[in-house]
Amino acid sequence: MTPSGPLSLVGVLLLGVVSSQTVDRSVEELTNKNTDFAARLYRAVASRTDDNVFLSTMALSTALAALLSATSGPTQDQLLQGLSLAGLDPQTLPGRTAILQGSVAANLKQGVAVLPSQTFQVSSSYQDLVRTKFGGYFQSLTFTEPQATTTINRWAQEQTGAKVQKVVTFLDPQTQLLLATVASYQSTCHLPSFNASLTQDERFYVSRYQVVMVPMMFRADKYFLAYDRSLKAGVLKLPMADGTAMLVVLPDEDVDIIDVEEEVTGEKIRAWIRQLKKTKLEVQLPRFLLERSNTLRDALQALDVTKVFQDDAEIVNMGAKGPILAQVYHKSAMTVDESSDDVNAGGRANTFSTPPPRLTVNRPFVFIVYHQATRSVLFMGRVRNPTVE
Repeated sequence: MTPSGPLSLVGVLLLGVVSSQTVDRSVEELTNKNTDFAARLYRAVASRTDDNVFLSTMALSTALAALLSATSGPTQDQLLQGLSLAGLDPQTLPGRTAILQGSVAANLKQGVAVLPSQTFQVSSSYQDLVRTKFGGYFQSLTFTEPQATTTINRWAQEQTGAKVQKVVTFLDPQTQLLLATVASYQSTCHLPSFNASLTQDERFYVSRYQVVMVPMMFRADKYFLAYDRSLKAGVLKLPMADGTAMLVVLPDEDVDIIDVEEEVTGEKIRAWIRQLKKTKLEVQLPRFLLERSNTLRDALQALDVTKVFQDDAEIVNMGAKGPILAQVYHKSAMTVDESSDDVNAGGRANTFSTPPPRLTVNRPFVFIVYHQATRSVLFMGRVRNPTVE
């Protein structure tokens, strides 16, 4: 049956818990390619806004990998290229993705759902693939009825322990297939962590013409640090709980963050991680909360992913040919503040015989959250103004 309306993809992410495991070597290439995609997608999104940015790049790549399994011909080839997966066998990709997901997200609450309309035929083989390799959920819906929205949001709540309350508030009644991903992830700084008693308001320079006051967290400790001379940017590693870490990429005062973002690639991220060295340091980092919603059709088209949005898209396992996606929706949220379970809470930060250098993150910066054992990039974002969600 040929679909009579658009199909949609929805991605939602909140912060939660991740465990550290050793990745299967057979998926190391997939890890690197996912990082390449993360950097390319981030650049495409960041270039379209001056605001804060936050993306769950792994959730998006997983959802699009599930979509990939339903395509063929030039549509599949283009999607492979756009996802930086060229050279990998599409037949083995679901298995590799499942292994990688299990390696980096054993405690991550997440879900994938294939939700076709009552009139849209989805083959049993594709349903089985989504269930077995992506842990997916399948249910036919009538998108013209309000109950469809209720069903999707209830599923999201069940998958994330009620961390995600609403995936959608409105559905196009012409929707033929909705592919939804949800994930809840939250973590706290591990060691070194920040002590709330040392937080105080400081200036943050949004631009030459705008200065805001923000709660600036403080910690003196031994950190892993690198400096990219070609970009004139420092890279600070903040270990998180359960084997994840955050890279804070801070341009020098005379460098525009846009100039740094344009050079962020998967290889650049891997190089930063390799070059990190431990040093004594005083760190001031703003407390911030991000909650961002994005429509990603334009960004994906900038990566030359176009055919999935066109009438001549090749669809297999669905008994149809037509536009697979009308739009890609993505929602993500993240909170960075003092650790509530800091063993030093109420005490002092580390002190040294001589004051170490101080790194004050008081201007726009890029951050990258990754799983340390696999070096898989989970999230990427930009904090332009920490007072704005």
